[in-house]
Amino acid sequence: MLKLTSAALCAAALFTTGAMAQSGPPVIGLITKTETNPFFVKMKEGAEAEAKAKGAKLLSGAGKTDGDNAGQVTAMENMIAAGAKTILITPSDSKAIVPAIKKARDKGVMVIALDSPTDPVDATDALFATDNYKAGVLIGEYAKAALGGKPAKIVTLDLFPGHPVGAQRHNGFMKGFGLPAPDAKSNELGKDAAIVCMADSFGDRAKGQTAMENCLQKAPDVNVVYTINEPAAAGAYNALKKAGKEKGVIIVSVDGGCAGIKDVGAGVIAATSQQYPLKMASMGVAAGIDYAKTGKKVSGYTDTGVTLIAAKALPGVDSKDVKTGTELCWGAK
Repeated sequence: MLKLTSAALCAAALFTTGAMAQSGPPVIGLITKTETNPFFVKMKEGAEAEAKAKGAKLLSGAGKTDGDNAGQVTAMENMIAAGAKTILITPSDSKAIVPAIKKARDKGVMVIALDSPTDPVDATDALFATDNYKAGVLIGEYAKAALGGKPAKIVTLDLFPGHPVGAQRHNGFMKGFGLPAPDAKSNELGKDAAIVCMADSFGDRAKGQTAMENCLQKAPDVNVVYTINEPAAAGAYNALKKAGKEKGVIIVSVDGGCAGIKDVGAGVIAATSQQYPLKMASMGVAAGIDYAKTGKKVSGYTDTGVTLIAAKALPGVDSKDVKTGTELCWGAK
């Protein structure tokens, strides 16, 4: 189960009634998928900085693993009891979390999804996120150009079945690579003969390595690896290196975190689509403060940007270099 931080528990004691919550600083909750993934660490940093700068109180919670819906539901209930009038959430299970979100909204709480949409998308008041389909398209285009016309033998290390972010990145990659692909609204993973192995990595380095090792048994001549994120990419690289194949395979990914950009510079990852979680979180906190002051809710989708970062520029593919990626990593506009 999920536990609130000590700061959140203290805030809960202070804001046990709606009247008290309204009379004090705005109370905003942030619920991420996990505490350890660097992406969500940076998201929390952004929320904390914005809350401190603007005089809001931030409650934070996170699940133990991707998919911990029960933990997220508990966190949401605790935050509402603590007086939160806005909750920012990166849904672990895009469908299972919807009833809890509905209960929160019925109580007048504004709920904003960060990074990952719910299913349906309009279950939350708003979504601040990367265009994940575009992120996939960018790395698909790069991988296609880097392969230089050779027949593709692709491994995809995905998130897990049914998650919108996983589907959008996977299908966007296929689109960018020039393969027949589902559109951005589909939550089903596209398939093609050029994809010789598909495996779930859960966005985890160790699981990504195991998945890649299993795929190498099926497809030892793989030449392109798409990964859902950079921890999975690092795991894939470890598996390829153990097999003596790391120099003959193009790895592309999504995130653009500082560690991931270092991996691009080191040749572990050929290119990555950089997104900006700090911006997502700070925008969410600002919207929550505005709602507390004016009663005005945000709505719809806000694209928080994506940039292709590559160590080697390729003709016909718009990208930025590692220096730029390092300057922008996760905190930029």
